[in-house]
Amino acid sequence: MNVSVFVSRSVSIYLSAIALNDRIEKTRNKKEELLLVLKYPWLPLHNNDSELGARVEKRRQDVSLHTISEAGTTAKDAFLTIVQTAKKLGVNAFEYINDRISKEFSMPALSDLIAEKAKLQPG
Repeated sequence: MNVSVFVSRSVSIYLSAIALNDRIEKTRNKKEELLLVLKYPWLPLHNNDSELGARVEKRRQDVSLHTISEAGTTAKDAFLTIVQTAKKLGVNAFEYINDRISKEFSMPALSDLIAEKAKLQPG
């Protein structure tokens, strides 16, 4: 092995060790936050639900560009909120919206389901 390759590999290994040590230190600094799940087991282990909710809006923007009026923006925001909330609660959004539009009200309100779910979580 020539000197150039040896030096290049040595520097690469050294820099990898520095990056690994930095990551270990960052994890160590977040120890209390990371261990909260042991104290509060109902906490999600990730924030994918929040990120996915934001992505839905971004994908809709990519497809339809934007709304034309303030009322359109308000309606779109309300619709997306209902759909995403229903999805998180395990409710069929189409059936829920149909229930509300038809004024049957045979399904519980999403707000009632949220309150019920909050009561079930300890703490």
